[in-house]
Amino acid sequence: MRPPTAFLLHPAASLHDTGWGHPEHQGRLRALASSVGRDMLALHGRAVQVASVAAPVDELLRVHPASHVEALRGAVARAADAGRPVEFAPETIVSDASWDAVLGSLGAAIAACDGVLEGRFSNAFVATRPPGHHCTADAAMGFCPTNTVAVVARRLVETGRAERVLIVDWDVHHGNGTQDIFAADPDVFYLSLHEWPQYPGTGAAGERGVGAGEGTTLNVPLPAGTDGPTFLHELRRALDEVLRTFTPDFVLVSSGFDALDSDPLGGLLLTPSDFHAATRILMETAGGACAGRVVALLEGGYDPSATGLATVAVLRALAGIDVADPTLSVPEG
Repeated sequence: MRPPTAFLLHPAASLHDTGWGHPEHQGRLRALASSVGRDMLALHGRAVQVASVAAPVDELLRVHPASHVEALRGAVARAADAGRPVEFAPETIVSDASWDAVLGSLGAAIAACDGVLEGRFSNAFVATRPPGHHCTADAAMGFCPTNTVAVVARRLVETGRAERVLIVDWDVHHGNGTQDIFAADPDVFYLSLHEWPQYPGTGAAGERGVGAGEGTTLNVPLPAGTDGPTFLHELRRALDEVLRTFTPDFVLVSSGFDALDSDPLGGLLLTPSDFHAATRILMETAGGACAGRVVALLEGGYDPSATGLATVAVLRALAGIDVADPTLSVPEG
């Protein structure tokens, strides 16, 4: 019998408070959890919600130096003293609950990966918050105080749980932090499809990694106005290119949903059904290469209700359930 797809959301993630005027506000996860909860009848028996515990702080040190970790703790302490959120880095706000949110989300991501490797879950979606893919090893930016997907990828390799990890990033913004962390690492392949030009200004097609990691970065810049069929064609083409030279034994997804057509911070035109199709393509290609060991982590997505619907679409695809929209089509080639 097929193990279920796991859905994980650590309760501390919802308490990270950037202020309601900030795009990455608390309502994002509330809307997401509501959408998933309403869909649990369709997901019954195929997907389960799984509890998790916070990660130990030492896990952050796999990627981030102690100075960065202590600076974050200091900013959270300042927020607690001030009784309000404070700026930790440009556009990156933290509150007295942010430290718990970081470790809680990281713990959920670790639990998801371990559960997949141990065969308890077929795959998983983790509603991580705050997002992380803009954070480099020592510089927070773009709403991202730490880089959860990078820590999890590094942990998989360092502990021998995986030899080669593929990170697929379909957030509308390029994950400059993830790319920077693994630019010289031949064991982690970073693939990003993102709007160009867009914040943060990185992610040109010519950026392919450096040193021992040359050839293990692939960027697919897309113009504003790119629609679902074009995006899915480019995703399939890019995954085919990756698999010609790199065979992963684990796949992580930086699953931002700000490429949705209703998102206020992006200019792409995807729908929730397109994310269902993208997940199916990923499972058929890279997922097939690693026996389906796929864990998706939430990144951006700033239309809360649409982000919730897209999360349900990805969960349904991971669980092998058709999307509700009958007009869905997945182009070949």
